Parts: sequence; C-alpha cells; structure tokens
Amino acid sequence: MKVQLEKTFPMPASAEATWALLQDIEAVAACMPGARITERVDAAHYKGTVSVKFGPASMAFRGEVEVCAIEAATRTLRLVGKGTDTTGSSGAAMDLTARIDAVDAAACKLVGLSEVSMSGKAATFGGRMMGSVADQVLNQFAANFAARVQAMQALSPGAPAAAAQEQAMSTAATTQLNGLALIWAIIKEWLSSLWATKKA
Repeated sequence: MKVQLEKTFPMPASAEATWALLQDIEAVAACMPGARITERVDAAHYKGTVSVKFGPASMAFRGEVEVCAIEAATRTLRLVGKGTDTTGSSGAAMDLTARIDAVDAAACKLVGLSEVSMSGKAATFGGRMMGSVADQVLNQFAANFAARVQAMQALSPGAPAAAAQEQAMSTAATTQLNGLALIWAIIKEWLSSLWATKKA
C-alpha cells in the first residue's frame, strides 16, 4: 500500500535560516513526533527509530535514512528511508523531497512531496486511516519545525550559551505528538467509513 502526500507549510523565518535547519538531519528528526536518530553512520547515512500510534495499536520501526541529494541552489533536500517494525511483521519505505521557497526576507514556505509504502500488518490499517495519521503527524512536525527555526533565528550571534540551551530545551518540549488530535482524526475516519457503508 502506498500513500502520497504533498504539503506546503508557511515558516516564520527567512529561507536561509530555514534551509540551514533542514540540512541538519538530527535536528529535523527531533521535530518529528515519535522519531529518533540513534546513530550517524556518516554524513549521508543515519540509523533511527520511529514510533507510530494507530488508535489502540502502536508500532515501532527501526531502519536507515539516506540523504540522496542536497541542492543548495534550489534549497532542495531528498531523503530515502526504509525499515521494519520490531516484530518483523511490517515494513515501511519513504521517499521524501523537501524544498524551501522564499516569500520575503522574514518568511518562506516548506514544501514537501513524499511517497510512503507500507507492507504487512501496517498495510491492513487501510489507505484512508494511514493518510489521516500521516496528515496529523506532518502538521505536528511542521509546528515543531517552525518553532525551532524561529527560535534559532531569534537568537542573536552573541547570545549566551545558557540562553541558547534554554531556548533549545523549550523548543524540544513542543515535539510531543498531540495524541488527542490524532485519535480524534482516526475516530472521524472510522465514523465516516461506517456512514458510507450504511448509505451503500
């Protein structure tokens, strides 16, 4: 099963500052709910884990991420990731292209196009639910990413290290996934599918 997503998120910072953060794979992973980089193999290869919750069920994936391309001229980054869940019953693969488009001196847009493939147990949740879950995760990621890049830009070059650390910790605190919103989205999808079945 495959899910394709194309999203555009406004960013409250310059294109240069946002592009600088986008190239920091470990910082980007910290903004993604449930994701964690566990090892940096080299500049282009990383190992990590991702935990995803589907209503009462949850899955933990471990895998690898490869940075396939970094194009400074167009501020474009391409990542490919693949992994399996800890029980070996599900597999996942992702091909993501992210681009930063300038709006003005103080704002830009984060544009992302991704294709996620699921196999095994994870695929049984169905395309509609997967799309809803992915949508919620991406929205939370964008909020975390925006907060982080805004905090980075707000810090002056001469800011004390302690202040920078405090700001980073404050930003990191926002990376928890809004579970209630995610559960509500799944319930709405389930109710919609029930209603569609009754009408048929």
